[in-house]
Amino acid sequence: MIVLGVILLIVGFLTGISIIWSIGIALVIIGAILAVLGRAGTKVGGRSHWY
Repeated sequence: MIVLGVILLIVGFLTGISIIWSIGIALVIIGAILAVLGRAGTKVGGRSHWY
């Protein structure tokens, strides 16, 4: 999710489309939160592991 967010950030920046930029920021933030929760051992969405 973080990688997709970074790709959308780059594409949004290069094309100047602000909605893609905003979606990219949201995906990076959500992906980072899920990664931190997963590393801390907290079950996210009922799953203990995200592959």
